[in-house]
Amino acid sequence: MTLGVVSAPAHTAGTAAVGRGPWKARRGRRLPFYSTGVLVLVAAVVGCAWLVSSAGDRTQFIAITRPVAAGQVIAAADLRAVSAVNDAELGLVAAGQASEVVGRTAAVPLLPGTLLQPAMLGEAVFPARDRVVASLALKPGRYPQHLAAGASVSVFVSQSSPAEGGQSATVSPARVAAVVLGVDLAGDGQGATVVTLELARKDAAAVAGAPAESVMVMQIAPGGD
Repeated sequence: MTLGVVSAPAHTAGTAAVGRGPWKARRGRRLPFYSTGVLVLVAAVVGCAWLVSSAGDRTQFIAITRPVAAGQVIAAADLRAVSAVNDAELGLVAAGQASEVVGRTAAVPLLPGTLLQPAMLGEAVFPARDRVVASLALKPGRYPQHLAAGASVSVFVSQSSPAEGGQSATVSPARVAAVVLGVDLAGDGQGATVVTLELARKDAAAVAGAPAESVMVMQIAPGGD
């Protein structure tokens, strides 16, 4: 397996590819890798959501209703008001400021249920230098049935090495930790579901160029709605 660089051409469907552009994979197109800007961890974004069990005075704040990609313009349908504890340290955006949010762009991927903070708005700065985003085209059975954005996963990539007599010997699969940014059930137009992941740059070589049949995604922590 080989890892492409930013200027390298994308791989064919069924593999991770490297390049620049919107991270959402499109049906029938080659699948992208991205790596620019400063990462605001998806786990941290999700972690500030739904402070429903805390004590204290409650106020109406803005929450995200559906996935919004970094760099995407926020629409009114992406927002709703929710009641949460007024925590000054989080600096949440009040529901009364919704009109000021509509039309602005998301600086980081916003997942459903996220309570909006000012730092999440502005020029897209995702992911960080040491992180990349990969899209994989996976056949049914190669990923959890109800996989959703925000989930933490382990990506296993089967490997083989030359053995005596010219035969290939199977070795332990590489294991890569990642966070799911999106699951496109419409897929790549060839019967595969496109799963978009955020992972460490140092781990990218383990999945870039890997045949679809050698990749298995397993969920280790929940995410999504």
